[in-house]
Amino acid sequence: MALPAVILDVDGTLVDSNYQHALAWHRAFARRGRDIPVWRTHRAVGMGGDMLVPALAGEEWDAEHGDEARADESVLFGELMHTVTPLPGARAFLELLKARGHAVVLSSSAKAHEAEAYLDLLGARDLVDGWTTSADVERTKPNPDVIQAGREKLGDPEASVMVGDSVYDIRAAHAAKVPTVALLTGGFGAAELEAEGAAVVYDDLTQLLSVIDESPLAG
Repeated sequence: MALPAVILDVDGTLVDSNYQHALAWHRAFARRGRDIPVWRTHRAVGMGGDMLVPALAGEEWDAEHGDEARADESVLFGELMHTVTPLPGARAFLELLKARGHAVVLSSSAKAHEAEAYLDLLGARDLVDGWTTSADVERTKPNPDVIQAGREKLGDPEASVMVGDSVYDIRAAHAAKVPTVALLTGGFGAAELEAEGAAVVYDDLTQLLSVIDESPLAG
């Protein structure tokens, strides 16, 4: 049986960045006079800014302040990027996927400079077949655009599996008719990931590595 292509989320899946994003969004809202507690901004991480701002602050506030808040978050997250590290097992997971012969795309709607920084942080340029950025999508997760863009980068493979950490990964993948392997590394609970429709939930990439032949990645 042919091995499925692997569509890999980045933030919270390969790199430990969700909490930096949560704090940056909290500060970005505060700069514009809106108090959104960090626990709420964390619960929205996984959506892009186009979806996150109206989800947390409402459509009217987004229309008036959303562009400025998104610009602020980009700057504030940039100040924290030096604290972002690869998650345990990330590099080994990419190396194993390459050795097994999976087609792999990093599926993110991050800005181009963030995607480039993550590629360097992971040493992933020679281990993946492509990556997406915000330039590739009109709408971010939970819309399926980034999943579809990732599949297109791989030539629209017959079978693919998403690996992600958030409920928004699962919703986007489901809309694109792609099963999801979910991880707990983004801060979402196993029960809610399963309730969203994750095919299986693992603690982290290290655990997934140890059981990859019994996972949906086995084909």
